Amino acid sequence: MLASHLDEKKFEVTIYEKNKAPARKFLVAGDGGFNLTHSEPLEQFVKRYTPSVFMEQLLRAFSNTDLQAWLNSIGIPTFTGTSKRIFPKKGIKPIEVLNAILKVLKDKNVKLQTEHEWKGEETDADITVFALGGSSWKITGSDGSWTTFFKEKGIKIIPFQPSNCAFQIQWPKNLISLAAGLPLKNIALKTLNIRKEGEVVLTEFGMEGSAIYALSPQIRQQLNDRQKAIIYIGLKPSLSQNKVIEVLKKKPGNTTMTAYLDGTLNLSKAQIALLKNMTAKEDFINPEILANKIKELPLEIIGMGPIDEAISTVGGIALNEIDTHFQLKNWPNHYAIGEMLDWDAPTGGYLLQGSFSMGYSLAAYLNKSV
Repeated sequence: MLASHLDEKKFEVTIYEKNKAPARKFLVAGDGGFNLTHSEPLEQFVKRYTPSVFMEQLLRAFSNTDLQAWLNSIGIPTFTGTSKRIFPKKGIKPIEVLNAILKVLKDKNVKLQTEHEWKGEETDADITVFALGGSSWKITGSDGSWTTFFKEKGIKIIPFQPSNCAFQIQWPKNLISLAAGLPLKNIALKTLNIRKEGEVVLTEFGMEGSAIYALSPQIRQQLNDRQKAIIYIGLKPSLSQNKVIEVLKKKPGNTTMTAYLDGTLNLSKAQIALLKNMTAKEDFINPEILANKIKELPLEIIGMGPIDEAISTVGGIALNEIDTHFQLKNWPNHYAIGEMLDWDAPTGGYLLQGSFSMGYSLAAYLNKSV
């Protein structure tokens, strides 16, 4: 994105790529549904980022609608899915999106040198931009090994931690046999007064999915502070607690609570298994107590999944090490962008949008300043 927007009359650009081919992580991201950004209004969009103050000016300079317009201009029309995420038009594969971007670079005479790994050496460029990635999905090349060289230059590095990852919960054994691998749909999760609706999956390790990924910063904060985090899961977010109590009190005497929850409240097998295994027997048949559990069932998280299995990472270069234009304060004419900086965002197109916006913003600055 940076190279595609730099003024070719002012700059001679070479991209040095560690792998044999560019953008492996970009292509791997497409395996789970290639959402390039999200369609929500910008005022809400910017709040998805941590820290939002750092990201807001970048997203306003190159927004989700700007990205769609640019993609369309290079031959990649997009559409909005039912999840409000933005995808390439149906039938367009991730490799085709990448090839369209590479064609832009070729037309601007950008040179691409593959199998070139930076190991701390000085470059002979007038301006050097690092985009060395985070520390997840090492198979794609982003292993975080570059941090050693930056530390040697006195640049503060915050240790990488997983984000948008699985979270560990010590489940009762019976629950695993009944519900492992099953989704919990149309639920709400809440922690530290942040609430997110969506879907999660119960696993033997714990829980994963878009709803809990979005709470990564808040969960990680609690784990760092006290080695555990409490989240609350709402199994019927569309109903008030009083309404749930009213429904439960109407249960006929000849019907079990399990059958009633299935038939009347339409709770899934996984939701009922979760309730039964996380609630005392006497509480399970008490309408008031059970309603409270249905609305806010507390769960204790005790850890995060392995960093290499995380969708993204947080950590890297501390944001106070760069100026407002990504230049390293103690290393003039050297810039850093992308996931190597200490920022965070949920899945759903926000991570890619953040990186696209950084590339665009730095190009706009350099075009004006040189």
